Amino acid sequence: MSEITYVRGDATAPSVKGVKLIAHVCNDIGGWGKGFVLALSRRWPEPEAAYRAWHRDRAHNDFGLGATQFIQVEKYMWVANLIGQRGIRTGSKGVPVRYEAIGAGLAHVAIKAAELDASVHMPRIGCGLAGGDWSRVEPLILRRLVERGVAVTVYDHGE
Repeated sequence: MSEITYVRGDATAPSVKGVKLIAHVCNDIGGWGKGFVLALSRRWPEPEAAYRAWHRDRAHNDFGLGATQFIQVEKYMWVANLIGQRGIRTGSKGVPVRYEAIGAGLAHVAIKAAELDASVHMPRIGCGLAGGDWSRVEPLILRRLVERGVAVTVYDHGE
């Protein structure tokens, strides 16, 4: 069985050939302004605009935990806005990450990746501002993507 490839670098700039799908976790309250989304917004305006419109029209669409929105940003590059965190603050119900929502969203990513014949690229989703634990997220990626034959690269930013 294949495994996740780990590299140092920028998840918004995958250097492999073919179609690439960048997956990241968004909150369920329409907030876009901290964390990995800033790197996405510096590179392309479309993911933020699409997310904000999706949230604004949520009474009439599937916006919510576990939902995933796909935005084509270049000829061979897509972004997956995956709703995998409840709110933005740690509180009485714990950290914002929702593992079951990430799992559901990754299942959508697997279908889209197969449809596009794309590799999937991401930071350590759900483990930054969402407060998640990689030891719980990594098995979801293995089960939902890698075991289905999707090539996955996880990027650690910095030196």
